[in-house]
Order: sequence, then structure tokens, then C-alpha cells
Amino acid sequence: MRADRLIQVLLHLQSRPRVTAAELADALEVSVATARRDLEALSAAGVPVYPQPGRGGGWSLLGGARTDLTGLTAPEARALFLLAGPGTRSSDDARAALRKLVRALPATFRAEAEAAAAAVVVDRERWSAADRATPPAVEALQGAVVGRRRVRIDYTGATGRSSRRVVDPWGLVDKDGVWYLVAGTGRGPRTYRVDRVGALEVTDETAAVPDDLDLQAEWRRVVGEVEERRSATWATVLVAPEHVAVLRDQFGRHTRVEDSEGREDGGEDGGEDGGEDGGDAGMVRVRVAAPTPLDVARHLAGWGAQARVLGPPEVRAELARLGAELVAQHPMLLSSGQ
Repeated sequence: MRADRLIQVLLHLQSRPRVTAAELADALEVSVATARRDLEALSAAGVPVYPQPGRGGGWSLLGGARTDLTGLTAPEARALFLLAGPGTRSSDDARAALRKLVRALPATFRAEAEAAAAAVVVDRERWSAADRATPPAVEALQGAVVGRRRVRIDYTGATGRSSRRVVDPWGLVDKDGVWYLVAGTGRGPRTYRVDRVGALEVTDETAAVPDDLDLQAEWRRVVGEVEERRSATWATVLVAPEHVAVLRDQFGRHTRVEDSEGREDGGEDGGEDGGEDGGDAGMVRVRVAAPTPLDVARHLAGWGAQARVLGPPEVRAELARLGAELVAQHPMLLSSGQ
């Protein structure tokens, strides 16, 4: 749900005793289904928005029509701003509306609401193809971030090894369905995948959070480091134009289509003639990247003769080694012609 529309929905509700999804859709110029989903999202987040079925029914804020938002409790205000905060990064109108919303809250709620609005970053560029449900630890970690409470977590790393860690939660990132915790530790800032968090304890200890923390900037730094590691080895491959899309599925953003002179053209479908002379006429030259030469070779080994690796030598050597291993493991396939 877009944050600016969420605020519009709430302000529309708090100025009327009751509103139907159809009336809200007409006012906000969205579909009835979208209006209904927005209302349900507010209700599920803990904001006191309730449906009243039957003739003359509709949706209303608990307590009836109001001209301010002082009827929200502290947990309800926090829930609202956790929803609204991430969407305001890309919308000046939403930021302005959020500031007005903060001023409408009781003074005792404002600090927590502002912390909640800054507690989550939404990053739509995914690192993996699988869709995942929101991990159960997200809600508790959101509370710890807003309340500035240190947490103890059982964490399973990428190698499968589990350990108990004590961290200061700085914020959460929703990277297109995969959640990450950005936290401070004795060794500096660290990032943890929330779906690898097991047991979690929110302590009474105050978390150490930098006064000048910019969660967006910290996440950009993390993404930069990860992308650098993921693109440490680049290889140049020749494929047919119709296979460029498959390479993009395998290597994602680490795919660069080149023109006939080896310059990246940025196209989605490949160049007209990006290949070599002779038998490679009509082939497309593509650069792909992965952390190591072996990672690149593993992706390309299944292509067989449909992809020709021009370099670097390290990737070609890994492909040759993998091929030799396959021949050694399956000699009968060669001798029988199968």
C-alpha cells in the first residue's frame, strides 16, 4: 500500500462517521478492490479501522468522526507509521502529509511515530527469485527498533553454523519480500537475514544507535558491498540473440550486452551482430559476472555448445575442469553414444 494513499485513506476516514469502499474508491480515484485492500491493510496493521456490515454499513474509525488523530493509541500510531514511512522516500507529497500527521499526534507519541517511520526501508530490487512469507521475527524486531532495545538472537549463517548474538537493531529492510536487519555490533555495523533468525529476545537494555543514522544511506552501503562481491569475476560469452534473456535470468543485473566493438549497449535483446567473424556471425557478445570463476563456470556449464566463453582464462579453465569431471564420472555415456 502506498504511504501517501494510506494517509489519504486515514484522513478521509477521520473526517466522516462512516465510509463505504465504493465511496472511498471514488474519492481517491482508485478501484473498489484497491480501496477495500487499503482499508483491510490499515485494520490488519492495528489502526482502529473497523467494518460495519449490513444496511447503512461501511468502514469507520473507532470513536467516530474526528478532526485530529489524538484517538490513536501509541501502538496504533506506531503501526500506522511503520506502514507509511517507507513509501515517503519517493514522494514529496507523502513526506509533507507524514509531517502533518506527526503534528496531529499527541506530543508523547511523536518521537515513537517518527522512529517508526524511519525504521523500515523498502528495496524493490531482489537478489533471489523465490517469493517468501514475512518472517515471524519481523514484528518483534520492528518493536525493538522503534523502542531502541538491544536484542539477543540465535542466527544461522550462510554456512549453516548457528550462534547466539547480541545486537543493537538500527532498522529493517524489505528487499522485495526478503527481510534484512541492519544492526550495530561490537565489530561495527552488520546485516542479518531475518529468515535466518531463530530464537529472539528483546532485552531491557538500551540499544546504541548513532544519532546521525540514515538507514537509507546505510543500506546503500550494504548493497554496494554485496554487489561488489557478487560481480568480482566478469566473463565474456557468445550466445544466440534469443538466449540473452536466459542469461539475464541466470545472472540478473550482472549481465551486460555489448555491441560489435565490445561496448556495452544496455539493450534488452542484444545487438544486431555482436559476435566474431565466420561461424560466430549473428551471435551476441554478453558480459556476465559472479563472485568467482567457478561460480561463473557452474552457471554456464549446462549451456554446452550454445555458449562460447571468450574469457577470462580462469573461467575457461574452470569449465574445462568441470567437463573433465563429468567425463570421468560418466564414461559409459560417451562409449555407448548416449
